[in-house]
Amino acid sequence: MGLEMEHFVIDKKELFSYDYFGKKGVGASLKELNQMGFEITNEEEGYILGLRQDDIAVNLEPAGQFELAIDAKKNIKDLDESYKKIMTEIIPIFEEKNQYLETLGYHPKSKIMDLNIIPKDRYKYMQKYFTDFAGKYALNMMRGTASVQTAIDYCDEDDFKKKFFVANALSAFMYSLYDNAYIFEGEVYKDRNLRQEIWEHCDKNRTGVYDFAFDEDMGYEKYAEKILDTDIIFVHENGKDVYKADTKFEKIMDEDFSDEMIFHALSIVFPDVRAKKYLEIRMPDAVPYPYNISFPALLKGLFYNEENLNKLREDFKDMTYETCQKLKYDTKKHGLDAKYQGKSVCTWIKYFISLSKNALSDEEKSYLTCIEKLMDEKETLRDKFEKLYKEDPKKACEKFSVNYAVGEFNGQA
Repeated sequence: MGLEMEHFVIDKKELFSYDYFGKKGVGASLKELNQMGFEITNEEEGYILGLRQDDIAVNLEPAGQFELAIDAKKNIKDLDESYKKIMTEIIPIFEEKNQYLETLGYHPKSKIMDLNIIPKDRYKYMQKYFTDFAGKYALNMMRGTASVQTAIDYCDEDDFKKKFFVANALSAFMYSLYDNAYIFEGEVYKDRNLRQEIWEHCDKNRTGVYDFAFDEDMGYEKYAEKILDTDIIFVHENGKDVYKADTKFEKIMDEDFSDEMIFHALSIVFPDVRAKKYLEIRMPDAVPYPYNISFPALLKGLFYNEENLNKLREDFKDMTYETCQKLKYDTKKHGLDAKYQGKSVCTWIKYFISLSKNALSDEEKSYLTCIEKLMDEKETLRDKFEKLYKEDPKKACEKFSVNYAVGEFNGQA
């Protein structure tokens, strides 16, 4: 399993977020990583936008969110060790600028229009499209959010159907377990699961749970039909991105069915569960260590154990798009206290953790301890951040930073 983690780069003293530009901008940090030995993988007009070193890839989200991805590993411990190693190496770059690499679901202070989009044409086109055609939180999605994501493999269409069904059924539960956004546009967000709410009001034809996710005839064909009926936004032609607005993929792919176009088609949709040659699970907010590592560990125990996968398919046999959407609404209002089939979301999550633990080695079970404790306390990371924030916003941001985690790795926190 691989792991992709997004972060905000924030000022330690004032807590505002940095975008790409300026002496302390994220772009300057990418230059330093390049000087450290990271190879450039993406560059536009002299601006470094992507880097790679060994099993680590660094990329940027639209407003300069710093994304670090670790290549797929067989063992969770290998993910853990890669994470500790790379973060210990790169955090000094941010420390020198008096910055935190922050693990929250939304900016702790800045508003989205305070930040410039990175110098990447496709993001300019996405912003234009979302402004003209999409929902009220589409730009918040682009400019304001940060997440943790992982991916699971499937071996054939039957396996795909079962895992896609179960992963979508888990959507509201995963948003709730990894809820870590207390501030929204500089103000306290009073509801729960902000990330979920933003995706629900982003671009409904390409985000959230697809309305066919629980259909009996769901399969490759139905997913492909959905993609073909999706607006393309832009295409890559003659070496550059070209804006196409609401032109459907179906029209373009009658003429261009290249591997590059297929990859674009599968990547420019943003559902909770996104299908490629694997399934991307995209619900959690960005969360601090070790909660970030708990996510692939939890899913490994649930999806790579056939008995557990079958249990979950049976547990959710009555799940429909409508009941899933209702559960999302209920968790927005009530968080862990929301109920599905008479049991609280917290109780369901404890059950998922128990199933996963039974399928993992003793070593890998340990990565679930942090979320198990959260559920025993009936709290989310959002709750923990809120308590710290009310005492001292700076202290809250410090404790929810990678800098703090690295200090703990080295016995300095």
